Amino acid sequence: MIDSILTELYFYVKIRAVTSAIAPLPRRLVAEFLGSAFLAAIVVGSGIAAQRLSPADTGLELLENAAATAAGLFAIILMFGPVSGGHFNPVVSFADAALGGLSWRDAAAYLPAQVAGCITGAVAANLMFAQAAVSISVKQRASGAHALSEVIATAGLLLLIFALARSGRQSSAPAAVGAYIGAAYWFTSSTSFANPAITVGRMFSNTFAGIAPSSVPVFIAAQVGGGVAGVLIIRYLYPALTPAQAAGVIVARAAAVDGSPPDREPAGNGR
Repeated sequence: MIDSILTELYFYVKIRAVTSAIAPLPRRLVAEFLGSAFLAAIVVGSGIAAQRLSPADTGLELLENAAATAAGLFAIILMFGPVSGGHFNPVVSFADAALGGLSWRDAAAYLPAQVAGCITGAVAANLMFAQAAVSISVKQRASGAHALSEVIATAGLLLLIFALARSGRQSSAPAAVGAYIGAAYWFTSSTSFANPAITVGRMFSNTFAGIAPSSVPVFIAAQVGGGVAGVLIIRYLYPALTPAQAAGVIVARAAAVDGSPPDREPAGNGR
């Protein structure tokens, strides 16, 4: 009986030691790049498909685009989340750093990977539909209503993610994030970009999901504002949120399967 208990305790400790490690930064950057590329390809590609399948019916086009984005986001978080956390969004990464779940150095490294991934995904979507690889969008989206929409959509996204982390429900995050973004397509006038990286990527496709370069600064400023507001609200509503819990967003980052050492200390070690 005692031998059995000790054996189970030994394996429990071993498993905890392994799963507390974090994949090396280069591997996480590749995961963020690929996840961001898939995200942009889903958003832009489904927008092009919607235009072709439902011409002259903007409502149906938006429904098709929103449904594909919600389902696709769910899938890519499942694919890449265990490696990098499945952020694909600089606002999420920097909010995670502000709340102690990710080092500022790693958040800064995630940023170019996310932006480059979204640009790559938009170009890939253009090519998959036999369009020019790059076509700069002329769709003007900058207005006060759009900016307010982006502030609210971004703050709401952070509240959802970190509320799940605080309550130990990270396993629900892929579905919840997909559902939220799908719904926010409809309850915001901006169709809820809520992500500076995808905002930049969507400039490179003059299609249904595109955004004109002149509108991008307004969107990014609003998203940053929403991120700051989201972090402040999270700190107020969830003052007991720990760095260890924040490190689990959007989903917990798994250990390196080959035993490679983590490139940063575990969350909560006084970074």
